Amino acid sequence: MLLFLGDKFFLVFHTLLTLFNISGWIFKKTRKAHFLTMAATAFSWFFLGIWYGIGFCFCTEWHWQIRLMMGKPIQSYSYIHFLILEITGINLNPDIVDTAVMLVFIVVILLTMIVNFRDYLISRSS
Repeated sequence: MLLFLGDKFFLVFHTLLTLFNISGWIFKKTRKAHFLTMAATAFSWFFLGIWYGIGFCFCTEWHWQIRLMMGKPIQSYSYIHFLILEITGINLNPDIVDTAVMLVFIVVILLTMIVNFRDYLISRSS
């Protein structure tokens, strides 16, 4: 029962975190939190990725460990690829998914830096 709950928790939590990482920069009230989650994502992907492979995500790793204990085979090393496959049943090319994820990440990290810097300048001039 705990493994089932852990699987569902990570499915919901990680998906919501991913959606927040994509859209949190839009809303002024969430911009600072968004900047922190993007920094944590970059830290995981690129710093921890030095040892575990670029793109490493500790949420994905913990989720995969739970699924393995449940006897559910890991069908993808990419969480987004896994979500697409899990939700739609469509097995897209993982390289295309990874490229799209990286492009979205780059655009969003630039957007969050721009809006947070702009907000800082506005608050400083007030």
